[in-house]
Amino acid sequence: MSTSAATTDAPRSFGVFKPVGHVVISFPEAGQAARAGQAMAEFGLPDGAVRHYSDQEMLRQIDEDIANASPIASVGQEMNLVLAHRALAAKGYHWLVVRVANDEQAARVAKAARACGAERAQHYGHFIIEELIERPGNIAQVAESPDRGLDAQTPSGKETEAAQLKKDPR
Repeated sequence: MSTSAATTDAPRSFGVFKPVGHVVISFPEAGQAARAGQAMAEFGLPDGAVRHYSDQEMLRQIDEDIANASPIASVGQEMNLVLAHRALAAKGYHWLVVRVANDEQAARVAKAARACGAERAQHYGHFIIEELIERPGNIAQVAESPDRGLDAQTPSGKETEAAQLKKDPR
């Protein structure tokens, strides 16, 4: 697993971080991300496939993306997802960005991450971004739009509320 500062070579779409073919995973604690990275080392992923971003590294990358984003980025959900990631990073969340070969490998990565305490795992495809970890509590998802933002499946619908949930150190 490599650690990574925000870099200009990160995959982007219209100036916003969009790592197609990767799973982006958020963890409340740095130790959880480290344990998940170690678990994924057993998957036989190629060197450099698992990258760790600290909360501060993710904030720097996101702030750079927001400053340089094309207006087209706000048409889809990419910008809303970036803003949701920013809310979590501002609360101290750490991240793994894992390059995967297919949907099966993405599901396996998400399962291992969840076992280590991950709260979110999104698999980035060319046209859709799939949430791989269901939010606890059976709160129905409501319509999302560029204006409304993402539905975090919390009572308020805001990711900042999800970040305030008790951090489980597992």
